[in-house]
Amino acid sequence: MTTTLYRAGWIVAHQDGEHRILRDGCLVVEDDRIAFVGSTYPGPVDRYVDIPDRIVTPGFINTHAHLDESPIDKSVQEDVGSRQFWLTGLIEILPTEMAGLDEDGARACVDYSLIELARTGTTTVLQMGGIPEYVADAIEASGLRGYVAPMYRSGRWFTPDGKRVEYAWDDDDGRPGFEAATALVERLRGRAEGRVQGFLAPAQVDTCSEALLRDSRAAADDLGVPISLHASQAVWEFHEMTRRHGRTPVEWLADLGFLGPRTVLGHAFFLSGSSWVNFAGDDLALLASSGTSVSTNVWCFIRRGLVMESFPAYVEAGVNMCLGTDTAPQSMIESLRWTAIAGKVAARRTDVSTARQVFDAATVNAARLLGRGDLGRIAPGAKADLLFWRADGFTMTPMRDPIRNLVYYAQPSDLADVLVDGRPVVEDGVVLGADVEAATRGVQEAGERMWSRWSDGDWAGRSLDDVAPQTYPAFEA
Repeated sequence: MTTTLYRAGWIVAHQDGEHRILRDGCLVVEDDRIAFVGSTYPGPVDRYVDIPDRIVTPGFINTHAHLDESPIDKSVQEDVGSRQFWLTGLIEILPTEMAGLDEDGARACVDYSLIELARTGTTTVLQMGGIPEYVADAIEASGLRGYVAPMYRSGRWFTPDGKRVEYAWDDDDGRPGFEAATALVERLRGRAEGRVQGFLAPAQVDTCSEALLRDSRAAADDLGVPISLHASQAVWEFHEMTRRHGRTPVEWLADLGFLGPRTVLGHAFFLSGSSWVNFAGDDLALLASSGTSVSTNVWCFIRRGLVMESFPAYVEAGVNMCLGTDTAPQSMIESLRWTAIAGKVAARRTDVSTARQVFDAATVNAARLLGRGDLGRIAPGAKADLLFWRADGFTMTPMRDPIRNLVYYAQPSDLADVLVDGRPVVEDGVVLGADVEAATRGVQEAGERMWSRWSDGDWAGRSLDDVAPQTYPAFEA
């Protein structure tokens, strides 16, 4: 066993059920665990690290990611959106992206994404998407902690004419995907000393049958894993569910018994009472009373002019709020900041959607969803998943309140070192073992192949330049 003592200027330690700031304190790591946090440590150590200019925080838990596709959202998803579909990119943009993304491109996206996660503070990620075996191998090699789930569903949405949304249903009700997902959970048990695990992720509330969701919930309980579902993520989806069932998406899931402490809803953005849908009800109370978590991914929506109403209201109702990235950039630093700011804008108040609330969402709240009292905190017995921030950098000074500075001002360059299970993943800003140039080149090539295939996947055969024109026209020589 190797014992390392870190004496740091600021340690965000966990005490009496909350994060607290320990000034000029000691943090002792024994192998993969935190052994001690306090002012002084009298015991013997193998290694002493004096870092008076560092802030030590728990690693961030990213509860909603699509590593195999998100990087290619860049320069495609911004500044465009059909009013017919309430500004979302889910109908015309996302399916066409996926149609043009080949498996080599998806692997390139995974390689790139893991570098991006590490250099922006994610130590644990919940990944939903394709090529799960490759993702599991890549997470293990990266040194990060990951939960991996292949998404499955009973059908898919599409637009035949740019005016309406229709659904194509599979005769097998998505059962092969469900069975593959449960089998993956079993195969990943104990992988990388428990650092890589599986969970279940039926894709979307409107693309999964009642039977598939009921069976998924039962399987998650039997397997002892979390379950994730995209729900209330678009205005058209909300109206589709009320048309089918006369119930909001959250109400329908409550009727099925799908909600619960190990359930996380991706987005849950458009709920009853929201001005976006103008539909009476109390979805927030259903989420809070059931213990269901919500993973909010603010940047994905606010770039389209869509604002949650509102993060402070969810917190006040008692909903366990977590954070994710969902799209590019896959930066929890950005997720913290946009969540705080968007919440204030929606509430028209500055004293809500605070740095404390969003930092909790990225750490202890997410650990609660996972049933992991050993994550998201710096306390004896917890995993040594740690972030070391430069307190004396240009963007972080002057330093008075480290949490406010992190939430409102930190940049990736302020993150010096990252440990997962006590092992270094990032040192002095460099992601260990990563070929950044190759990863960058890989996603560029993946994007170029996808762009060239755009008209093949578009409902009207349009080019990408037709759908998302360049910001400025080409210079004519």
